[in-house]
Amino acid sequence: MRRKLGVNIDHVATIRQARRGTAPDPVTAAVIAELNGADGITVHLREDRRHIQDRDVEVLSRVVQTRINLEMAATEEMVGIAVRFLPFSSTLVPEKREEITTEGGLDVLGQRDPLHGAVSRLQEAGILVSLFIDPDLAQVRAARHAGADAVEIHTGAYCSAFQAGNYQRELGKIRTAAAHGRNIGLRVFAGHGLDLRNIVPLLSLPEIEEFNIGHSIVARAVLVGLGQAVREMADLIHGL
Repeated sequence: MRRKLGVNIDHVATIRQARRGTAPDPVTAAVIAELNGADGITVHLREDRRHIQDRDVEVLSRVVQTRINLEMAATEEMVGIAVRFLPFSSTLVPEKREEITTEGGLDVLGQRDPLHGAVSRLQEAGILVSLFIDPDLAQVRAARHAGADAVEIHTGAYCSAFQAGNYQRELGKIRTAAAHGRNIGLRVFAGHGLDLRNIVPLLSLPEIEEFNIGHSIVARAVLVGLGQAVREMADLIHGL
């Protein structure tokens, strides 16, 4: 199985929104990412519209040649937007206005019934649905019961542990959750905080078929250019 790289371009929009202008353009960034090995483009349309805007999603839906993964809260507004623009997939994530970035996974166990409604509406529109969860077996099972097609494992705790030099315990949690997800019929993705170094141990886990990565690619792009930053990550994930 050839693993896939989804490039999250939110932080290209973050730079643009710092001046409320037009540059840099996330759509242009998406094209560059695709030309340099990205298998898909991920964007998070947040309730407060702090980076990606509705028009970005509209234009991306016409321009992207690979596939779009729309990260979103499981709200009536966002489900309606997804059904309108029909991304390839939607990843349902928790969202708080005061957070800098997504702080953890969904509590699917505690919200299974409301999530099931959102999942069903999205799937009826032909959208693959993934739930962003911590590497916890109970949450994996709850995602399956909620009707999701896939889970995206939140790798934030693992990345923090990697930076501290003691990550085996967190890697073990991801390994167990990924294996269980695959065994019960879920597709398994991963993302949050991944870079060229800390992703390497995760590449040994055959159940993970896709990685969604944004901040580290955009940060490296400041130094080496977006094309090279995407190409480096794509080559690593694709095993080239």
